[in-house]
Amino acid sequence: MEHPTKSTLDGLLAFPLTPFTESLEVDLDALEATVDRHVEAGAGALFVACGTGEFSSLSPDEHAAVLARAQKAVGGRVPVWVGAGGGVAAARAGIALAQEQGADGVLLMPPYLVSGPPSGLVDFVRHAVGDTQVPVIVYHRATGVFTPSAAISLLGIPSVVGLKDGCGDIELISRIVTRTRSVGTRRAEEFLFFNGLPTAEVSARAYASLGVPRYSSAVHCFAPEIAHRFHHALAIGDTLAMDALLSGFYLPLVALRDETPGFAVSLVKAAARLRGDKVGPVRPPLAEPTAEQVGRLERIVADGHTVLKALGR
Repeated sequence: MEHPTKSTLDGLLAFPLTPFTESLEVDLDALEATVDRHVEAGAGALFVACGTGEFSSLSPDEHAAVLARAQKAVGGRVPVWVGAGGGVAAARAGIALAQEQGADGVLLMPPYLVSGPPSGLVDFVRHAVGDTQVPVIVYHRATGVFTPSAAISLLGIPSVVGLKDGCGDIELISRIVTRTRSVGTRRAEEFLFFNGLPTAEVSARAYASLGVPRYSSAVHCFAPEIAHRFHHALAIGDTLAMDALLSGFYLPLVALRDETPGFAVSLVKAAARLRGDKVGPVRPPLAEPTAEQVGRLERIVADGHTVLKALGR
């Protein structure tokens, strides 16, 4: 079974927005343009129809169409991963679709609505994967929080190649990473870990210190220049640049994001519209920011570019 090497997911990971028309229909032409902008901006891999792409609002047909159009737009330039999840039957169907359509991998979302014991979570992944071979990264968050022992059990599912942490419990992810690496096999050594917290740059240094340098950047959707400058600063340990970007851009953005539930997506989409991208509105229950919040968002993004200019790019 072929799996992506670490190098294919070592760059800045981008999670494209799913554009909608004003009547909330998926706008595939706008999606193609959005995806192309991500690639041209230097994204190392794309994860379409995931959290930022409003996975939970898409029908199965829309989900398939988004993946197909994204693959067409990318044209093999970078890997294209896709979200799957919901109930276990829906998750299984989503992974099967990803394999059928030739996706490079799948981000498996937590179980819908219900939770279970650690063994049940492992069985959820095992059943969702079935006999497919497409690489899968398990999203560790919400109803899908794994114990260290349960995370190690994922090593027994060959197509599962990694775990993305959206929980934010540093002590827990430290134990999971340490216990996994201590298994001592090549499989355990090569298992991938990702920081999947909203606005992940804010926590990126803490995760990197645990051996989790990979993260997804929602900022890449509207300010890829800033996202790449921070990613480079993290890679070379440029503390001054990271501090400048955090204090001058990321922390004010997070403060605004935290004002309203769902702004981890809504605010990103609003910022992309400010940039001139044709991404349309969010689907409910997400809500649009107010005019006053959009005004503050515009100033925060402008301040971020001011910091970027001062750093000399």
